[in-house]
Amino acid sequence: QVQLVESGGGSVQAGGSLRLSCTRSGSGYSFYYMAWFRQAPGKEREGVAAAYLGSSTAYYYADSVKGRFTISRDNAKNTLYLQMNSLKPEDTAMYYCAGSRSWVSEWWSQREYSYWGQGTQVTVSS
Repeated sequence: QVQLVESGGGSVQAGGSLRLSCTRSGSGYSFYYMAWFRQAPGKEREGVAAAYLGSSTAYYYADSVKGRFTISRDNAKNTLYLQMNSLKPEDTAMYYCAGSRSWVSEWWSQREYSYWGQGTQVTVSS
């Protein structure tokens, strides 16, 4: 059974940085896609960034984080990262890691992903 475990969340001031990690445990199949989502209180879960992990890697970002967030992976460590720079108060949310074993047509849609971590809280103060 595959599990995803996020870490690295915390509280920072606006303009600061955090790096989130998502470590996969369990044997077997690989993911075609992995992504980071976030959910603020009273709002829907939204896609932040995603990585296509097929024969050639491709990365995708929500417009709201382009130029500030970077998604990356370390295959040797079975870990997906989200480097978050220039953080804003509106980035405050619970951040979730997700994975899909299938082709994803809308990387930003939570319906495309079957595997989820438990989340890590990010709080940005002004």
